[in-house]
Parts: sequence; structure tokens; C-alpha cells
Amino acid sequence: MEQWNRDTIHIDEVSTIEMVNMFNREDQKVATAVGKCNEVISAAIDLIVENMKRGGRLFYIGSGSGGKLGVLDATECPPTFGTDDNTVIGLISGGDAALSGWREDTEDDEELAIQDLVSKCFGAQDVLVAISASGNTPYVLSAARYAKGLGSKTIGICCSLSGQLESLVDVCVVVDVGAEVIMGSTRLKAGTAQKMVLNMLSSCSMIKLGKTYHNFMVDVRPINRKLKQRVLDMITLATGKGETFALQALEKAKGNVKIAILMLTLNLNAIAAGALLKKHNGYLKKAIKDEP
Repeated sequence: MEQWNRDTIHIDEVSTIEMVNMFNREDQKVATAVGKCNEVISAAIDLIVENMKRGGRLFYIGSGSGGKLGVLDATECPPTFGTDDNTVIGLISGGDAALSGWREDTEDDEELAIQDLVSKCFGAQDVLVAISASGNTPYVLSAARYAKGLGSKTIGICCSLSGQLESLVDVCVVVDVGAEVIMGSTRLKAGTAQKMVLNMLSSCSMIKLGKTYHNFMVDVRPINRKLKQRVLDMITLATGKGETFALQALEKAKGNVKIAILMLTLNLNAIAAGALLKKHNGYLKKAIKDEP
């Protein structure tokens, strides 16, 4: 990750607009680099879904920027997809102090990684996503080895073709983003690539687990005014019914968006809609296609 970017070598001499243009030109390379990993990302998603269907949890672990991105992605899953707080878990070396500040000193602590996983009762049924831009972070490599020793499925995300991580995990997403704008600053292009990959891992997994209907987040937790309105918008768009009908159905469904959509789509009462949804393990589209 210590490549020298010849295209930005004079970044400290140019105008502000040219400086910004340099960043933008480099960032445009990231999506292309991630796109080259689509098949591997797809394999990682299928691995996650297979294990989560059996009751396993999804763990992200990393240090510094990678660890923060993992925690960010994990904490977005409960409000977006209605998952339990203990279903997708993000771990960062240094814990809360590293989230609100910086504890890069902890990335060399191999024992700490094991302690962090043990504290969350990580087991063979769980999936570990190890995040390291260089692919050589001791904390992350230790976590991967520990997980493999338990028989857990492991996924790696790194941005270096020479990292050790790839040899330690079952599936490794290696995104070759090239040299950073500022040499070695992996919160830049590498961080963007990691965020893009994490977006797909969690979102696509949740889609395959029935957490969406079309592209609506029907398991969202409507905990604020914005999300309450979003729920009504989803029901009206999904059913073609007006907001008044959506409100009535949602009330009868006790706030369950999927049941409300089923009620309005198939003209069912809340009890019948709930039973039909349960029959299909929460997959709304499957329930609608099984019209009684």
C-alpha cells in the first residue's frame, strides 16, 4: 500500500480546483476496480446468506478506517433491515475509543482480536469478514486465523495484491485501487472501495434473506418522522392504494409493513396475511405469488 502516485506528485503546488480534480480523477478509478471483483463479491454474499439462513451471524472486524467502516455498515442493518442488534456485528481494534478517536496502536495486537471475538461469543456457525487495506494488519490476520481454527467461514476485503489475508480466508475480495492520492493514506481510495464492497455484502445478503420487496426496505424500523412517512410511501407505491388505506392497514397490521402490503394486495385481514407471511418465512414476494 506504499505505492507512489506519479499523477499526484505535484498536488502541493497546484490550485485548489486542480487539487480537487486530481482527487476526483483518482476516485473514478475505484468503481472500475470494484467492478472487476463482482464474481468474488457474489460468492461472498452467497456464503453469508447460506450461513445466516442456518442462524449464523455476520461479523466485521478491522482496524482504523476499515474497522470504522465495518462498524458503520453493521449499525445500519437494524434500522434499515429490521435485524436484531446481535445479527450483524462490527468490531474495531481499540473499541469505542477508536471509533470516536484513533487507536492505530492497537492494530498490532493479535491477542486483542481473539479477545474481541470471544467477548461476542463468535462461533463456528458465524461468518467473519476481515477488513484490511494492506491485507497484512496483525489484528485482522489474527482474527481470520482464529475464525478458521473454529471452522467458521471467512471473507477478506483488502486492496493489496501482496497481502497475507487472501491466503487465510475462504473468499477474498482484493480490490486493486492503485496508488493513493496521498501515499499510504488508505482512508481514501481503499476506504471508498471497502465501503462499496461492504454496501453490497450487507445489502445483497439482506435482499436474499427477504428483507426487501422490490427495492423497498419493508423491514425498516420507523423510529422517526422521516421513516414513518417512508413506510407509508412504500405501502402506497407497492399496492397502488392511497395513504388513507395504507394508514388503516398499517394500524391493523400493528406496524408490520409486510403484513399491511399483503392485506391491501390480496384483500386479506391481518391474521390471514400474517399467517401467509409466516408460511413463506417472511419473504413478501413469495407470499404474494402464493395467492390463496
